[in-house]
Amino acid sequence: MLRPVYALVRRKAPTAMATLTAAAPYPVTLEIDYPESLDRVTTLFRLLLAIPAMILMSLVTAAARSLSLAIVLMLLFRRRYPAPWFEWMRYMTEYQTRAGAYLGLLTDEYPSTTDEQRVHLRIDPPNEAILNRWLPLVKWLLALPHWIALYVLFIVAFLVTILAWFVILIRGRYPRGLFDFVVGVNRWALRATIYAFMLTTDRYPPFSLR
Repeated sequence: MLRPVYALVRRKAPTAMATLTAAAPYPVTLEIDYPESLDRVTTLFRLLLAIPAMILMSLVTAAARSLSLAIVLMLLFRRRYPAPWFEWMRYMTEYQTRAGAYLGLLTDEYPSTTDEQRVHLRIDPPNEAILNRWLPLVKWLLALPHWIALYVLFIVAFLVTILAWFVILIRGRYPRGLFDFVVGVNRWALRATIYAFMLTTDRYPPFSLR
């Protein structure tokens, strides 16, 4: 009686193990096109030029925080993630990322509220069938090691941006190694933020700049 079952398990095991070992891409990706040259004048006055975008980004961030709390309650009591809420959060996150890239000298293009521009952000829609309704209550705590690491990385990225500002004024380009580092820090921060606050995935984000 047990032999047919055992044989079936043996046949299924390799497939299951292959599924587990073949790690799927994380449901959040960020790529920013490297600019071969950057405008020295707009770089010089970037803090002033970015003020309108920063004001709009702060308002968008406040709205995102309020909606994040509503999503926690919806997942907790209904185990639902309404599609329009996801789209709204995605649009807000995309704008925040474009505005941050502009302020951080990663692009010369003034952040658009609709166009992708040079900033390519992908956020997979949530799968309600596999989202845990209780995890949103503790995700902010589970992500604490990321916040500690990112605190240090943000300090380094800030110093790197200041150095890049001087280099751009002199040479008109962002050093590629420094550019990739800052983009990597932004990528890491996005994965942690979307895990802990946008709540579209239960997969723990990797500790990686890639």
